[in-house]
Amino acid sequence: MNINAGSMYNDMQSMISKAQMNTPGIESAKPAAAQSADFSSMLKAAVDNVNDLQKASKEMQIAVEMGDRSVSISDAMIASQKSSVAFSAAVEVRNKFVEAYKEIMSMPV
Repeated sequence: MNINAGSMYNDMQSMISKAQMNTPGIESAKPAAAQSADFSSMLKAAVDNVNDLQKASKEMQIAVEMGDRSVSISDAMIASQKSSVAFSAAVEVRNKFVEAYKEIMSMPV
């Protein structure tokens, strides 16, 4: 469960480069269904990552509460903060999607 800012940044950069490479051009246009499948799989992976972080945090918290000496309280607190930050980021992304949806729906046709 070691997640550091450098690896997250590298993952985000690779996703950006993949998205830029998959942008439909004149020569290689992908069908819309294939693009939405890629987006939905990325979104599902992000939600699964948040879920995994929360589960690991809860397991560490229980281990500390039960007196397991293999898990330090600082590790449990760090895991808790990581899951909190990941959840907050997911909520902000959701809020931006809802805001964009509302803006699109309010546009005149």
